[in-house]
Amino acid sequence: MPYEFPVDHHALLEERTGQFLSFGLPPKDLDELRGSIDSMWADAPGGWTFEWSRLAAKYAAAGDHLLSAMVYGIAKFPVLANGSRRQALQNQVAQYIAAAPEFGVEFERRILALPYRGGDVRVPVHLLSGGRPYAGAPVLLFSGGVDGWKMDMHPLAVAFARDAGLTVLAFDQPGTGESPVPLDEFADEVIDGLIATARTLGNGRVAHLGVSFGGNFAVRSALTGAVDAAVNIGAPVRAAFERANLDRLLYGMSDILGNAFGFDAPPTNERTIEAARVFDRGELLQRHGNAPMLVINGADDVHVPLADTLVFEGRPNIEVHVIPDAGHCAVTKLPELIPLMTAWLTRQTD
Repeated sequence: MPYEFPVDHHALLEERTGQFLSFGLPPKDLDELRGSIDSMWADAPGGWTFEWSRLAAKYAAAGDHLLSAMVYGIAKFPVLANGSRRQALQNQVAQYIAAAPEFGVEFERRILALPYRGGDVRVPVHLLSGGRPYAGAPVLLFSGGVDGWKMDMHPLAVAFARDAGLTVLAFDQPGTGESPVPLDEFADEVIDGLIATARTLGNGRVAHLGVSFGGNFAVRSALTGAVDAAVNIGAPVRAAFERANLDRLLYGMSDILGNAFGFDAPPTNERTIEAARVFDRGELLQRHGNAPMLVINGADDVHVPLADTLVFEGRPNIEVHVIPDAGHCAVTKLPELIPLMTAWLTRQTD
């Protein structure tokens, strides 16, 4: 079961302000919430989930279902460690579906049965398309990381469906959101199943875009040649999993990872290091013949060492962009980077 952990909610809110504003949250509402919240975990007035959910319900009552969904997404942040956060996720799904007619693209929610550990597992996904039949378009696998999930990435998903002519298959990476499996040594099986599904869903061309930890899976997809193209936004790849980096993680990230790994209590550093080692893609970096990849991250990332971005410089068919004056995943600059990513994906999937 997920677990709660000590975290400074003031510092966490400050660190994520840019991300939350990118969801469309009015700054005045954020300022009001900043003064209302006095606990990260209490399910009562002043509690993080309680206050954010109250704001989301206000937006829902006013008919702004998409903003309500985005704010329920903040209410569940950063992990589903208690009943109120799990309820916030259910509310987010309901509001997101209610908002779908206003997306400006076609939307479908599906439950996929994917091969997993000798059986199968049911994985909820969202399909967004610009109106072309799925069979006539390339498919883009798309996920966020350990604390920003498929619905939280909505503006990016819509942009790629609308502007790149792709069918976007959005999913929660293992260990997060609606994914039923943990982030462990079997997680790659889920990605392989999604790639296979995408091959048959669309015209046979498949790309994979991952944000933050989701980019780790996109890197694997590109380095193994499992997809035709990949976009890695701020992925931990190798240096991020070294002890020195794991020991210095900020804003509760160590325990956010611990929840994703499937731990039921704060892990020791040794357990975290052991669990993270599975996702060190250093061995794959020794291979040749990778699929084309676009790599983006902020120059001032506090979670992922710059080395994990620069390691791709000089490799064939890989384009690297380090964005100045930007933090983890260059999240505050992503709206400006959408045209770059859209144009690149269009070239690679034509």
